[in-house]
Amino acid sequence: MNIGEASRASGVSAKMIRYYETIGLIPKPARSEAGYRRYTEADVQTLRFIRRARELAFPVEQMRALLALWRDEGRASADVKRLALAHVAELDAKAQAIAEMSRALRHLAERCHGDGRPHCPIIEELAETAAA
Repeated sequence: MNIGEASRASGVSAKMIRYYETIGLIPKPARSEAGYRRYTEADVQTLRFIRRARELAFPVEQMRALLALWRDEGRASADVKRLALAHVAELDAKAQAIAEMSRALRHLAERCHGDGRPHCPIIEELAETAAA
């Protein structure tokens, strides 16, 4: 199948497929005599795997490790679990940081009158942070 068909079958855009090839996340596909990329069903399965890993916010290097584990039938599930739990810890830390930012901004917004006056604690806080 060509790149458009592989894109539709996998749910990964043609642009991202080319990017994944460029960074070596997926191997460069065979080419037709006319030079068009030709993808196999195995390539589409790999792209679906990558799409799902991206949906779970795995970074490229962790996707590379997951792909290696997926392809290794002798893998230890402990290795996969370790990688997944490390990612969970990263996501939890990001979620906590976002929650803290949200609380801080909500607090500033509650202190802002939101009327025609120029005084605004949100602007003042941003200005103090910028000056520091």
